[in-house]
This record gives sequence, C-alpha cells and structure tokens, in this order.
Amino acid sequence: MLAALAADVVVVLLFAAVGRSSHEEGLTPGGVLQTAWPFLAGVALGWAVVRVRRDRWPLEVGDGVVVWVAGVAGAMLLRRASGAGTDPAFVVVATVVLGVLLLGWRAVRRRLRPTWGRRQSARPGEARGR
Repeated sequence: MLAALAADVVVVLLFAAVGRSSHEEGLTPGGVLQTAWPFLAGVALGWAVVRVRRDRWPLEVGDGVVVWVAGVAGAMLLRRASGAGTDPAFVVVATVVLGVLLLGWRAVRRRLRPTWGRRQSARPGEARGR
C-alpha cells in the first residue's frame, strides 16, 4: 500500500517537474512542490474516496481511475482558488498525462503480478483437492 501511494506521489512530482522544465521554469524542490501540491491534494482525495467507498486501497486500474479523476478535478479547483492557471489546453494535457501515468503503473503492476499462489478453481468435471 505504501509503495502504491509512493508511486502516485512520484508520478505527480514527475509530472510537475517535466511541466516546469518544458516551460523553462526552475526545477528547484520548492518550485516543483509549488506546482505539484494541488495535484497531490487531489490524488489524496481520490485515495480517500476509494478507501472509504470501496473499503480497499486503490491499487487496481479501476480504482486508479477514481484517483486520476479526483487528482485532476481537485487540482484544477485548487489551482483556480489559488489564482493559478487553468487554461483549457493545460487541463487537457494534465488530464491525459496524469491518466497515462497514474493508470499506467497500475496496468504494468497488474500485468507483471505473479500468478502463482492464486487459488484456481477446478475445471468442470475435475476433482478438487488432488
């Protein structure tokens, strides 16, 4: 669970750093955090929603959709409230890039997760327990 939360935080910090770099803004830790904080708050909201409503941690791709949508929506509301930009092009780019990153690591995790150790049901007509 902590690794998943850390992955989401790293994704948001990476997004903020790349965005700042592409706009030739400083890559200082303070600058990256200033850009990232609304997205981190939105992602935290998404984690809370999944945890409370579904009683599980948002590790799966489907739960990642909630984290992604809350992350972007929460960030845009916080950015607007704090006087930061919410240009439509920025909203689109943030939505697409964060979607790829937040859902991408979950999809890779799902794909790479070992299948051994999972309980497999017997095929019809086969005896169980042999």
